[in-house]
Amino acid sequence: MENEAVLEKHGLFTAKVPRFTSYPPANRFEPDTGQRHQAEWLGHITEGSTLSLYVHIPFCKRLCYFCACRTQGTQTLKPVEAYVDTLIKEICVVRAQLAPDVKMARLHFGGGTPTILSSELMNRLCEVLFSQFKTKRGFEFSVEIDPTDASDAVLETLAAWRLGRASIGIQDFAPKVQTVIGREQSFQQTKTVIEKLRQLGVGSINFDLVYGLPHQTRESLSSTLDRVLELQPDRLAIYGYAHVPQMSKRQVMIQEDDLADARERWHLATLARRRMIANGMEAIGIDHFALPQDSLARAARHNKLRRNFQGYTDDPCRTLIGFGASAISEYPEGYVQNAVSTAAYSDRVQRGGLAGHRGYAMTPEDKMRADLIQELMCRGGFNFRKLMSAHPFMVPQISAIVKNLRHRFKDALSVSKDSLHIRAEAESLSRVIASAAVSESLASGSLAI
Repeated sequence: MENEAVLEKHGLFTAKVPRFTSYPPANRFEPDTGQRHQAEWLGHITEGSTLSLYVHIPFCKRLCYFCACRTQGTQTLKPVEAYVDTLIKEICVVRAQLAPDVKMARLHFGGGTPTILSSELMNRLCEVLFSQFKTKRGFEFSVEIDPTDASDAVLETLAAWRLGRASIGIQDFAPKVQTVIGREQSFQQTKTVIEKLRQLGVGSINFDLVYGLPHQTRESLSSTLDRVLELQPDRLAIYGYAHVPQMSKRQVMIQEDDLADARERWHLATLARRRMIANGMEAIGIDHFALPQDSLARAARHNKLRRNFQGYTDDPCRTLIGFGASAISEYPEGYVQNAVSTAAYSDRVQRGGLAGHRGYAMTPEDKMRADLIQELMCRGGFNFRKLMSAHPFMVPQISAIVKNLRHRFKDALSVSKDSLHIRAEAESLSRVIASAAVSESLASGSLAI
């Protein structure tokens, strides 16, 4: 059980630290790292490489107030159709710059609402992707699905293209919470879509929930978890709501007075964690859970768990190529984010095919810190001898980081002659400790906890 006094002492309830789905965080991307770097880094991908592909669909029929994703509302398919045309051009241009024998190991559609596409549009997009990129053995295709906007025809089309994992957005089943966040979604709607997916042979179902939502209480969250467990997910992610109306204007619809404070948020997260573990799920990192037989749980047990812009993953690929407006690509050399607005994105693709707008070129020190953060966030600690061996020119910096952490978090860490790990009673401090480890590299005003 975590020690609340230790958590408070080290600033868990006051800290403003990044989510660390990347290092550096996306708010430190620079405008001079764009198309030139994108073309160069695509050219560095060697023959025989395996890739992970992400396709961003930034459209929704309704805009949920809690969401801070890059999305736009539409009631017709006309802008979606034009966007798919642009996506296809971008996919083909990028593929032409890659070695002939590269293969995709993962394909993920995110949004927005990918299932806003008609079955015809979905089929057209999949035809292009699967014709341009041959699949590697063990390939996995996953899609984010909104149960309120997922027709049988679209689900059947996805299944025909070997959809293996569906990510279902739930957030919370409490009617009062749903109304305030602009996301009304009944249990029956959700259950119907899940039953359809299982009938179609989709082998893995994971849910996304959110804690810290307006009017959410321990009692209401407990009730939501009861309903969630009835649906028997294979995986579950429970994210903390980030209230950033300065970044996402729709969040002004949510009153700060209706939100739990940081200490209560921790109690909500702890409640969810205990319930999932008590019901046979394994805790994965800071906010994911999976059944023991799920590939994510297996990856965690075998030290193969990774963290990227999609959260925790068992994806082995070191290169992730993002397609679509605001999509982020991850290369060994750094990150490139496409132009954010659909208009700017489309303009870049139509003019040259590549949509890179900003990004970050990693220095040797950045790469060391990224590796350190991966270890902290995925394994709860790191072997500093191995880190020094992997980054021999960074030994003084690593030594300084270890010395600082040992001094500052001595009651939260277990330290041996060659490694450092977060104690069980302080697991919630993962992001705080990661932030402290690289504090000299973090921009001021980082994303809220």
